[in-house]
Amino acid sequence: MPTVSGVQRLSVDLGGSAVDRSYDILIGPGLIAAAGAEIAARFSGKRAVVLTDTHVGPLYADAVQASLKAAGISSEILTIPAGEGSKSFDQLGDLLNRCLDAGLDRKSFLVALGGGVVGDLGGFLAAILLRGIDYVQVPTTLLSQVDSSVGGKTAINTRHGKNLVGAFHQPRLVLADTDVLATLPRRELLSGYAEVAKYGLIDQPDFWTWLEGNAERVLSLDPAALAEAVRISCEAKAAVVAKDEREGGARALLNLGHTFGHALEAEAGYDGQVLHGEAVAVGMSLAFRHSVRLGLCDAEAIGRVEAHLSSVGLPVAPRQVMGQTLPTIDRLMARMASDKKTEGGKLTLILARGIGQSFIAKDVDSAAVVKTWEEALA
Repeated sequence: MPTVSGVQRLSVDLGGSAVDRSYDILIGPGLIAAAGAEIAARFSGKRAVVLTDTHVGPLYADAVQASLKAAGISSEILTIPAGEGSKSFDQLGDLLNRCLDAGLDRKSFLVALGGGVVGDLGGFLAAILLRGIDYVQVPTTLLSQVDSSVGGKTAINTRHGKNLVGAFHQPRLVLADTDVLATLPRRELLSGYAEVAKYGLIDQPDFWTWLEGNAERVLSLDPAALAEAVRISCEAKAAVVAKDEREGGARALLNLGHTFGHALEAEAGYDGQVLHGEAVAVGMSLAFRHSVRLGLCDAEAIGRVEAHLSSVGLPVAPRQVMGQTLPTIDRLMARMASDKKTEGGKLTLILARGIGQSFIAKDVDSAAVVKTWEEALA
């Protein structure tokens, strides 16, 4: 199969079923221009839609479409408004009709060109269109390259919370072009960096230590440091997905900080006031603070977590992302109660015994979580 010079290839191994659904993750420069060749080597279909948004489309959609055309694949570009608000029933319904209007068949495929919103929405669209068509992830943010584009979790939001309606639908290919990250503002890079840091906190203490010494190289897009951070992050996620594709066990560890963080995102209304990675950064801080409260780990761990996240400019407290208009604890607890990991009304959280020693805690005492929120909101 063709691969651009300097590109790393990883594999998500899902070969245990009757149909081998394993797929490649390609990481490196120049992959937007090579998209058509890489896709044509894996797909027999000759028709596609390219789903993008109003921020990314003007930058890269024409290049992707030209690359597909050069590989003998005709395509139509579908553009949605940028932002979390597009992960909605209304937008999904409109896109389904637009894809059917375009005459797609079951050999057609979708290219999700954008950040996490486009990837989540596009993946869900592909999962249900004609009872499932193939799709390719072309993530254009650091966050989507190291997290949401890998693993097949697709979803839209509802008034009850984030990502509560969706499907597990694996992509056939992920093309993480590191060149495109140069167009991102610092705040967007930091949002993605929170997910990079998460992998160190879950089970890779050496990676966390490496990040403490190399964060600014990563965030300044030093090619070697950036490639290392993306590679390790994708390897970590691919390994977990291969073991637990549908989040029945260990994959839940990837949600470190997310149950706390999603509560803040939902209260902010998905209007861009709070970016996903910012909420996750606060959530990871709260997860470690709660772990300290329960005597699971010592205060040195939370000190390192908050010192490092703060040093690069990520928030570690709710007030830093919500401003002076803080939600009530009752509302935050209600948001947490609607989290997908909640079972039988009992909270499930990812807690930690130290840096790189996270674990799944079931039947978490809600009263203790209230105290952690009280302290954080004070």
